[in-house]
Amino acid sequence: MSVNLIDVLASVFSLKNLLISAAGVMVGNIFGALPGLTAAMGIAILLPLTFGMNPASALILMGAIFAGAMWGGSVSAILINTPGTPSAAATILDGYPMAKKGMAADALRESVWSSFIGGILGVIALHLFAPPLAMISLWFGPPEYFMLALFGMTIIAALSEKALIKGFLGGFLGLLIGTIGMDPLLGVPRFTFGVANLVDGIELVPALIGLFSIPETFEMIRSHIKKEAQRLPSLKNIRLGFPTLRHTVRMMPVYLRSSIIGIIIGILPGAGGSIASFMAYNETRRTSKHPELFGTGVIEGVAAPEAANNSLCGGALIPMLTLGIPGDSVAAIIMGGLMVHGLLPGAELFTKHAHVTYTFIIALYMANIFMLFFGLYCAPFFTVVTDMPKHILAAAVILLTTIGSFAIRENIFDVYVMLVFGVLGYLMKAHGFDLPPVVLGIILGPMMEKGLYGTLAISEGENLIFFVLSRPISVILLILTIISLGIPLYRQMKLGQTIFDRAG
Repeated sequence: MSVNLIDVLASVFSLKNLLISAAGVMVGNIFGALPGLTAAMGIAILLPLTFGMNPASALILMGAIFAGAMWGGSVSAILINTPGTPSAAATILDGYPMAKKGMAADALRESVWSSFIGGILGVIALHLFAPPLAMISLWFGPPEYFMLALFGMTIIAALSEKALIKGFLGGFLGLLIGTIGMDPLLGVPRFTFGVANLVDGIELVPALIGLFSIPETFEMIRSHIKKEAQRLPSLKNIRLGFPTLRHTVRMMPVYLRSSIIGIIIGILPGAGGSIASFMAYNETRRTSKHPELFGTGVIEGVAAPEAANNSLCGGALIPMLTLGIPGDSVAAIIMGGLMVHGLLPGAELFTKHAHVTYTFIIALYMANIFMLFFGLYCAPFFTVVTDMPKHILAAAVILLTTIGSFAIRENIFDVYVMLVFGVLGYLMKAHGFDLPPVVLGIILGPMMEKGLYGTLAISEGENLIFFVLSRPISVILLILTIISLGIPLYRQMKLGQTIFDRAG
């Protein structure tokens, strides 16, 4: 079935759908910026509102919330060291240090600009390459997911070059935390210590909020008690505006590389934005001429994760629309919205219902444009938090993190999880441990375990190593793993220092 482009554009640019798209982006920004409120939650809450809409308008609203929330998570990550969404965890590494140096406006400008470029590239991939790219996800079986998770864990080596042993210990702790819950092979609870709420494992969002926000809150309280400087550098009267053409050209390799990573990770079901963000951050750091500056507040450290997690939006929708395999939880909810309106993922979406599908895809371009303008011209209002006294800001952060942790499942146990991980994060930071390796372990541990169990099942008694090496994608991921792990070790050997020297 051919599509009448004029009819599609008329539907996209109708006043009704433009207002729906703009409203969806604003709602997504709010859900992304508030810790604990995610894109998936925003779409799930507003899904009943779409029942009275036509299918195209309903999809436009859900897609706009998705796009808005992916950028919104960077606002709280940069300003208060708290990831609004799991995908923004990597943005903290350089975004918050930039804010502390008085460069929060630069960090916010970079986050929205790189998010826009990543989002547009993700939609282009969805628009042009949906069917062929979706086939990539069919090539990934348990061995490939195991190797992908193993490759992801090697990012710890790059993130912790100054203290490799502590970095690996943090990653190991994250892997242990990831084993809490139901054993995927035996189907019995493990490491729950009789606590029923732990049967489903540790909820990721409260753990992230606790690890990153509570230690910073404790530091705010400590500095207030000791009468130390109570404010971040003021951003009053600062306007963001568009970045220069020269800056965009200089950063284009970062945007393109990170966006490609985000699209590919988005296509893989279950991988998620947090993995894409950390991988993009690691690759940008690895290829940088000054990798030692990452973590101190460099603009590339904000651009890479934001371009990746926004391009992931388009990537995650590719297998959902073509194969009915959602790339992440948000795509799964959008697929549910599709089915509510009588649309089934697959070939019919691009033939029988092509008008609706292409209206949705073109509207995603508009959603990213709205996100860009809202980000550039509304983000300065968020910077009011930098002028707040730290003891007031600390109280506000505790309130938001408590509400956000509870709102995820409306379970007070998640608040306890947030507090426990907050204390853990504070103690780890006090003793020189980095927190990102713990997060990587928690995220990648379950994926690695399921991949290993699945590989053991399908190998049918073959030599496991030979079985994995017989699969081309697994070999490619193994080579990338060796490179990712070897480069930080080579740098240390080149500097004439051992791992143990660094660990101190």
